[in-house]
Amino acid sequence: MKKYTLERVYLEKQTLGSIYDDQGELICKTVELPFRGNTRSNDASKASAIPEGVYPVEKNPPKPTRNYGYFRLGNTSPRQGILMHRITNTEDLRGCIGICSQFANIDSDPEYEAIASSMKLQYMYDNLPDAFLLEIKKKPTTL
Repeated sequence: MKKYTLERVYLEKQTLGSIYDDQGELICKTVELPFRGNTRSNDASKASAIPEGVYPVEKNPPKPTRNYGYFRLGNTSPRQGILMHRITNTEDLRGCIGICSQFANIDSDPEYEAIASSMKLQYMYDNLPDAFLLEIKKKPTTL
């Protein structure tokens, strides 16, 4: 099964990352909530990014409540339903992984927003396999 790697940088109010293929080619950028102990909540100020680890991922087709293709992570115990989907602002997340092409600070707050999210998600939906593994880890630091 093909494996991709999500390398994260943990900031106070959000977690930023990049997904790479097995050749080290950049697939997309990601925006997540900060890590708060894998807490599940419908409140973005309490919900958490998922822990580092290796997760199976499956492509999901559009449905009436989500009119675009997206991805669902499996085995994120004790939480369920972790998605990789389009996003603009971190506060719109509830523990999922927001997909985008790049980050930019487009307003007056200190957080980065996701740019070209819909286009990048569609590219991934069209080009990534129906099922794959995603390894989530902290971005290595260099001295």
